[in-house]
Order: sequence, then C-alpha cells, then structure tokens
Amino acid sequence: MPWPALRQELALFASERLHDGQPSWTLHDPVRNQFFRIDWPTFEVLCRWASADAEAIAQSITSETPLSLQVDDVEAVRRFLIENQLVQIAAAGQASGLADRLQAQRGTWTTWLLHHYLFFRVPLAHPDAWLQRLLPWVAPFWSGGFLLATLMALAMGVFHIARDWGRFSTTLLDTFSWTGLAGYGVALLAAKLLHELGHAFTAKRYGCRVPAMGVALLVLFPVAYTDTNEVWKLGNRQKRLAVAGAGILTELGIAAWASLAWALLPDGALKSAAFMLATTTWVATLAINASPFMRFDGYFLLSDWLDMPNLHARSFALARWDLRERLFALGVPPPEVFAPARRRSLIAFAYATWAYRLIVFLGIAVLVYSFFIKAVGIFLFVVEIGWFVAMPLWMEVRMWPGLLRQKNPAAGWVGLFWSNVRARRSAMWCFMLVLVFLLPWPTRQSGAGLLRPVESFAIYAPAGAKVLALNHREGATVAAGDVLMELESSDLRVRLTRAQLRLARAQVQVDQAGVSAEQRGNIPVLEQERETIAAEVNTLLTELQLFKPTAPYAGVLRDVPQDLQIGSWVAAKERLGILVKPDAWQVEAYVDEEAVQHIAVGDSANFHTDGMEGPTLALTVIAIDREAIHELPIGMLAAQAGGSVLTRSKQNQLIPERATYKVLMKVNSALGNLSQQSWRGSVVISGRWHSRLMRFGRSAMAVFWRELGF
Repeated sequence: MPWPALRQELALFASERLHDGQPSWTLHDPVRNQFFRIDWPTFEVLCRWASADAEAIAQSITSETPLSLQVDDVEAVRRFLIENQLVQIAAAGQASGLADRLQAQRGTWTTWLLHHYLFFRVPLAHPDAWLQRLLPWVAPFWSGGFLLATLMALAMGVFHIARDWGRFSTTLLDTFSWTGLAGYGVALLAAKLLHELGHAFTAKRYGCRVPAMGVALLVLFPVAYTDTNEVWKLGNRQKRLAVAGAGILTELGIAAWASLAWALLPDGALKSAAFMLATTTWVATLAINASPFMRFDGYFLLSDWLDMPNLHARSFALARWDLRERLFALGVPPPEVFAPARRRSLIAFAYATWAYRLIVFLGIAVLVYSFFIKAVGIFLFVVEIGWFVAMPLWMEVRMWPGLLRQKNPAAGWVGLFWSNVRARRSAMWCFMLVLVFLLPWPTRQSGAGLLRPVESFAIYAPAGAKVLALNHREGATVAAGDVLMELESSDLRVRLTRAQLRLARAQVQVDQAGVSAEQRGNIPVLEQERETIAAEVNTLLTELQLFKPTAPYAGVLRDVPQDLQIGSWVAAKERLGILVKPDAWQVEAYVDEEAVQHIAVGDSANFHTDGMEGPTLALTVIAIDREAIHELPIGMLAAQAGGSVLTRSKQNQLIPERATYKVLMKVNSALGNLSQQSWRGSVVISGRWHSRLMRFGRSAMAVFWRELGF
C-alpha cells in the first residue's frame, strides 16, 4: 500500500507523563469524537510522517532523539493509524478495504439486532449551548463555602437519623408498596438527572464541549449518560478526575441535604420526598456508580487515578496472557510491561471484573427470562448466556491451538499437547474436573426435622380445677396405670353431690310406692326417673376420673410447668405435662422436591440439633410421602419460627412455598434420659449416587419443558 497521509482535521494535545515517566499526547478525531493516547515514540513518528519512508523515519528518530526505533516500530504506528481510520484514502483499494472493514464491523442484520437489543444509546438533547449559559448560575456549587455547608448538613443529618433510627427504619419498611416504589422511581429519575448534570457542568467548567445527553438502554434497562469524551483534551489528570467524580459527588450532596431535610421537615409530602431522595441517592451511588467493574463512574475514576485509559481492555489482555502462561507456559512476553506489583493488581482486577460481570449477566438473564413471555424469555436467556458468557470463553479457547502451534509448527493435535509439559498438566487437571461433574458421586440431601418420641400422651386439664396432689414431678419415671396428678373441680363435686341426693330421694320414692296401693301405678315412672339420675351420677363419676389422669403406659413425665404447685388453679384445656415412651424415638423431616428424588427407604441419615446443644443421632429412613404436603403441621420448622422450611401464612395455616415432602426416620441408637421431649434440628440424608452434570441437565430440561407447557 502507498504511504498514507494523515487526515488534516486531526488535533494533538499535550497530556501528562505515563507511569514510566515518558511524555504522552492525546490524538483527537473530531469526526467520530474519539481520543487516542499516544506515547513518545509514536509522537516522534507523527512529527516525521511527511517523510513517507519508514526507514528514514526510524533513522531520523534514532539519530536526533534518545530513542532507538526500528522499521518495525514505524510500521506498527502505520498499522495503528490505518486500522483506526486516521489517514486519508488515496487509492481505490484502500477505500474498498475500509468499506469491507465497515461491513465486517456492522455484521449481518441478526448481529445488528443483537447488539442493539443488548445495548444502544438514545441521545435526547444537545446541551452544550444552554450549559454554557447556565454555567455562571451553578458556579457557587464549586465554592469552599458550599462544600463546608454540605459537610455540616451531612453531619447534622446523620446525627438526627442515628438519634431517631427507629422511626427512620420504620419509614423505610412503610415505603415497600406500589406507591412507595413509584416514589422511589421518581426520586431515582431526579437523582440521575442531577447526576448527569453534575458531569456536564463540570466538563463545561474546564472548557470541554458536551455534545449529547440521553438514555442508554442496557438489555432494555434505562441508564442515563452524558458524552464527556472531550475531557481527554485536558492535560491535567486532576481535572479529569473532577469530571469523572462530579456525578457521585452531586448525588452524595443531594443525600446529605435530603437527610437533613428529613430530620427537620414536619410530616407530609416534602418529608417523604426527602426520605426517598436520601435513601435512593446513598444506595444508587455506593452500590452502582462507585463500582469499577462496569463502565460507570467508579471505573473512570479508577482509570484516571491509575492513569490507564482503557483499563478494562488492558487488564483483560494482561489476564488472558497470565492465564495462557499458567496453562501452557508459552514464554510469550506480556502485552504491556508493568512493575510486578501493578501487574499482579491488574490481573487480580481483571479476574474480579469477570466474576462480577458473570453474576450481573446471570442476574440480567434471569430478569429477562422472568419478565418476558416464557418462550421468548427462554430464548433471550440463552442469548444472554451465550453472548456474554459462552462466546468470550469460546473465542479464548479457540485461540489456544494456534498459540501452541507457534512453538511447534510441525506437531499435530496430539503432539501440540504432548510436547508441552504445562499443557499436559493443564489437560490432566481439566480432565479430572470434567470427571468430577460426569462421574456419579454420593449425594447429601438436607432438610428441617423434629426429633420426638413415637408415642406420647399429653395431659390436659379437662376443666378449670384446683391441684390436689402431684404424684410425679418433671423427669420422673412412671409405671403404667399410675395416677400422674390429682385435680379437683368444685363445680363438678357440687353437681355430683346434688345428683347423689336426688338419686337417694328417687330410691326412697320407689321403695315407698311398693308399700302404698295408691302409688303402685307410678312405679314405672319413678324407676325411669331413678335410672336417669343414676346415669347422671355415673357420668359425673366418670368425669371426676378425668381429673385423676393415669399413665396408659410406662414412660417419663416431661414438660410439667415449673409453677405448678399443690393448691394452684389451672384453666380448662391447659397442658400440664406429657408422658413420653423413652425407648422409641423418630425424626419427622421435611425436604424439597429435588431432594426427595435422590433418597429412598433404607438410606442412612444424621440428625443435628439446632445450636448443637442436643444429641447427634444416626437415623434410617423408614417412610417417604409420595405426595407433597399442603400445610406444614409443625410450626416450629417454618422459617418464621427459626426453622428452614419457607412458608407463607394463609388463614392461620402455614403453606409451603415449594413442593415439600414428609420423610420419617427411626433412631438407631439409644438416647438415654433426655432433658426434653422434642428437639428441632437439621437432617442430612446420604442419598443415591448421582452425576452432577446429569442432575443439572435434568433440572434444566424440566424447567424448559415446564415453561413450554408440556
């Protein structure tokens, strides 16, 4: 290709020194509003570009400056300029090449649709002119007095919130409604508008042009943006940091004043608005904008602070080089040379960014799947995972054979790995990792459980009564037929006495009727009345026996109230204790649908009490319900009571959130004399052997078929 000429509209600005001490410049392409940071050798090449000869340029630089350049270095600068379209088109071949490159960048209509579905910008305003007009009005916000006032407002607001924290937290809970969410949406919109204005006015303050402001849609999620690319014209890094941090500082200032307003304003709409502004700006700034892992304000602040433009791309390239060296020991020099400490930090930052983005992209994929039509949601979920996760991995893996072949061009596929010791070791570890997921492994299924005796007899007061005798105390061993305690009901005793008197009088009337000729005709009626009264007496005597509960079997008396004494009064239906059979215990557990598929009758298990204060027992599964429960019968196993079964309350019933199954297990070992009659805990069941990959595949297919309606 003939030597190209530089485009005449390009501009060059002096910048700060690089981390290695050499000077740097910023090259501006005004047509696309793009900026390129160039080093000293590149600057010297551009100064001699009119020579139109790579060898002459290299010799001139070597002889006239302390630098030593080769022809290849000049050719690298030439390729950089051509690839970034910074040269003039002088031949038809160059024009067609640029056209082909543009077409390749655009791709097919499916690629275009995918790019614009995932991310695209909508410019809404060209604010440069009115920003310049309003700049004098906002100048006081950069003064030291306003900063001092904001810090004082922050201190006073935090003090009042800490003093009235109960009311503040209660207000936060009260806003969890549709009206509150709408208010938060308005507050977030206002905060983000002021956030972007903070960037724009600060850029204008330093003489930069702000060509556009608008909304960027990231997977259809709106994110405000301001075009402040011209800050790269600024040679002072502190000014660039000021522009990058202006949005965060604006939101923190809003949060400080809104916190003070919430503390001082009376109850009403203004106080509610101040509360929403305060909470929204604090959370949005610290959780989103300050993160350096996405291209938000935190990223640009870190990039400017380190003086490393394109921080993500450069750290990613360094991390990929590090990964390849660890896997294959290729001996390739790193893409950039840094001090060892900085290089390790950049590599760690790249891995942290990848992990963070993986979590974010998975979350976005789940949201897309949840809020779209199910069939479309599944497709978009696959697109998200494929584009953001699978494709970058595949693009990296497909380069590995070519990199290995550079060290041994004559080797085949097997020879590429066999000739590289590090590659063989990495392949072995990958093979072992695959085996971990492919081979079946024993599974451990867990759930909430309750340890209690197989048989238990609860003792209740049949009616309001007085305690006459306590024959056995808490923890006592009771024989079958023993009277556990004696109660007395005055009302029942009075009724029995009256009934017995009436029975005696009825008997006298029957006896007298047999003597008197006049009364003999009434004998059947009198005998019927006597039998009725006798039945009432027997009923009352039976009821009195209920006030002397006896042990139906030998056992241990538990849960006797500590304040129960002779002479105490008890209410009707009040529980007075429970008689447990100490030689037969079982655990009643509840597991979810996925876990119940991997256990069977006869599987072994272990029971661990909550807090590890009770016994740890070996169990055996004896029964598994084949139908999910509709209501959780043991309230203490619900999450609301400290258990692990997720439930919701409906009409005083605990309804499980997921399909939950009851599993019964017998205790294999002796328990001894326990201090309680029941223990809550967790159960770990040794289930069947199963491949983790097959398990994941089956779950994915189940979700797929379920969402398709099969």
